[in-house]
Amino acid sequence: MAILPNMDVLVSQRRGEVMLYKPATGELTQVGFLDVYHKTLNTPDVNAEEGLMGLQKDPDFANNHWIYLFYSPSGDKWVNRLSRFKFEDDLLQMNSEQVILEVESQREICCHTGGSIAFGPDNMLYLSTGDNSTPFNEKGVKYTNKGFAPLNDIPGHEQYDAQRSSGNTNDLRGKILRIKVNEDGSYSIPEGNLFPKGTPKTRPEIFTMGHRNPYRISVDPKKGYVYWGDVGPDSRVDSLQTRGPRGYDELNQAREAGNFGWPLFIADNKPYRAYDYETGISGEAFDPEKPINNSRNNTGLRELPKAMPAYAFYPYVESEEFPQTGTGGRNAMAGPVYYTDLYKGENALPNYYDGKVFVYDWIRGWMKAVSLFPNGEFNKMEPFADQIKLNNLIDMEVAPDGRIYLLEYGSGWFSKNDDSALSYIDYNGGNRPPLVENLTVDNTSGKLPLNIVAKVTATDREKDAMTYMWDLGNGEVQETTEPEIAYVYKEAGDYFISVEVKDDKGAAAKSNAVSVVAGNSRPVVSIDLKGGNSSFFIPGVPVNYKVTVTDPDGSQIVEDNIFVSVDYLESMDEVSLSLGHQEVSAAVTGKALTQAMDCRTCHKELEKSIGPMYDEIAKKYKMDKNAAAYLQGKIIAGGSGVWGEVTMPAHPKMTQDEARQITAYILSLVDTGQKQKSLPPSGSIVPKKEEGANVMVITASYTDQGENNVKPLTGTTSVVLKGNSVPFSATTKVDAFEPVSYNGMDLLVVPKKEGWFVLPKLDLTAVNTATITAVWQTVPNYELDFEMRLNAPDGKLIGTGNMPKPQSGAEMGRIALKLTETINESVEEVYFVYKPTAQAAEAEGMVALRNVQFSKK
Repeated sequence: MAILPNMDVLVSQRRGEVMLYKPATGELTQVGFLDVYHKTLNTPDVNAEEGLMGLQKDPDFANNHWIYLFYSPSGDKWVNRLSRFKFEDDLLQMNSEQVILEVESQREICCHTGGSIAFGPDNMLYLSTGDNSTPFNEKGVKYTNKGFAPLNDIPGHEQYDAQRSSGNTNDLRGKILRIKVNEDGSYSIPEGNLFPKGTPKTRPEIFTMGHRNPYRISVDPKKGYVYWGDVGPDSRVDSLQTRGPRGYDELNQAREAGNFGWPLFIADNKPYRAYDYETGISGEAFDPEKPINNSRNNTGLRELPKAMPAYAFYPYVESEEFPQTGTGGRNAMAGPVYYTDLYKGENALPNYYDGKVFVYDWIRGWMKAVSLFPNGEFNKMEPFADQIKLNNLIDMEVAPDGRIYLLEYGSGWFSKNDDSALSYIDYNGGNRPPLVENLTVDNTSGKLPLNIVAKVTATDREKDAMTYMWDLGNGEVQETTEPEIAYVYKEAGDYFISVEVKDDKGAAAKSNAVSVVAGNSRPVVSIDLKGGNSSFFIPGVPVNYKVTVTDPDGSQIVEDNIFVSVDYLESMDEVSLSLGHQEVSAAVTGKALTQAMDCRTCHKELEKSIGPMYDEIAKKYKMDKNAAAYLQGKIIAGGSGVWGEVTMPAHPKMTQDEARQITAYILSLVDTGQKQKSLPPSGSIVPKKEEGANVMVITASYTDQGENNVKPLTGTTSVVLKGNSVPFSATTKVDAFEPVSYNGMDLLVVPKKEGWFVLPKLDLTAVNTATITAVWQTVPNYELDFEMRLNAPDGKLIGTGNMPKPQSGAEMGRIALKLTETINESVEEVYFVYKPTAQAAEAEGMVALRNVQFSKK
């Protein structure tokens, strides 16, 4: 986005649209369109990231009206183009284009485009470009990237070699370019770039090189320092002896031109190793003081400038160096440097933020303020506006009045997201409104009369007295001085309760709305595993289940409205995010909604009525990828003219989720081959044996038929079973064993004396073997003996196991403990007791345990 001097905001969209938001009127309109290459034309199942990638205004926009765009023109010419256009009369003047610079690019592949445009205090233009390389494993070959540096220079595999782009001094990809744009649209090379003009095998436009995907850049408006976030590779563990370090995202600063390492280095110059993709043989680690690019695809210098380290960096797991960055997915971005004397608006930030650098992460949802030492080096990082929930922040800019503008992409990749947004942060130095954290209602459904108690959690940062205005959704508003209210609904209906919290100075904040259905009770759904294991699933061992539904209102259960699904997830972190089962059962809920609400008076599934048949609607929009969003909007807003003159009424009280469920039902009437069917209400599931399936989630839902002319309600429940491989953690209860973290794994170092570790609350149903995995750097010359005991180190003995002395060259071993009896119940604690031999107690070297796997063998 670019914020114009009059506070209007221009936003670029990847498929070629240029949008204008006018805050004075609240209007959003399309004011320009570029015909761009934004998806692969001949390569299925590959997401191209090109299109309209960057937008910025000229520093002298108020006088010259130039807008700069970086885009991928459609056609046979494979380039990304930097051009500028006049923006006048609220329109991008398409015939005014001046082509400034073109960057050659390989198409029909994924990924990494960069595309950020910024101007420095000297009016130099900076442009970021990505490495245009594929980070994924190549199909059908033996040796692949595996999330490390892409260094494959075998002819015909160029897209897997970032040495041809980022590490190539004669290529503009994987760089930040710096040029001076002349009056006629040509450009000149300023002093101080990485390679003086005329240097053989180099491009003089290069300011910094060695970037993977510098997706957002910013230039200090006073000092001219360049900042960027570089999105890093995907490996989750180090492989220092064969490939190199795990993946890190970087936050970078360039006070002068330099080489920032990729693809030979990452983070603080952690080196990758040369790797032969024909033989799988690893070479020497690269030297950051003397980087060498030996790729057959390199057209530039062989000896590169020394590598510069990132000033902050973080992996998927918690960073020891920068713990403030958190954990999870990574997508680092760099925002503006803030100077309070440059902005005079009443809502500009206070002096505390003078000179601070703003950085943010697209996935993790945080913004940080970075403080620097006087010499420009990193000092500290702290949260900024951390009470604000962000939906994938993709750009941050400072407006002329000092406001911080935020552009949020929304929660889905390559999709039209309802939670995408353009917003801004105002600084309020006076009285602040109350903070409303949560509104809860004890009974959200039930028979008439329905008694409810609503409570709100709210605080006032100035400790002012607060009052509460309760909107009960039926036209009645009540005021209380306490943060709760009791109320009785005597008429059937669907009501939305909300509360406005106001302090004694008049500042107010409103809560979320909670739906209450009076006259119908939500069905209760339960899943019985019928004597199976309640702790974990074992691949190949059937899980028997039975779904039971009861309706508190005594209504008859319609078995067709029961939906059962199973999902396999990688980790427990994904369980709360797993909505796949709800998506496929939405059609069941949607059908029930259409039968209970006023939809039934105008529409039938296969019969003509005053409105179109649902079957006709489904066929009309079968191939329209935007159909779901369009139909949801029509259901809520109403409309006419599409199927005749009869007007479809609006449904303003219908929630977005209900409209989504109705849409899912309608579109499910056309079989696209992707509709998932429900499992039976009772049966047997044989868990899959596949990589990454570490959590199994069985979900059941039931939608009733509605009561007393109010909408149907859905009850749902889930059973979560972990994988049968149980890892250790830093909190594992031990005696003598030493917990350590290595390569992102929690291990237990085996002691020289007797010791034990504990796994709590285990269901041993269907288990007859527990296998401990042991790893080492030096092959041990002794055996490992273990016992399994219940609830104490000297408790009941239920199993023993032994690992014989490993053969030379072995990298790991296993201790299989056979259970001496069948235990079909859950136990509080299982102690694994280590019994060292005399030889083990005297031996050198370290053996560590990685996990325990339970099985039926």
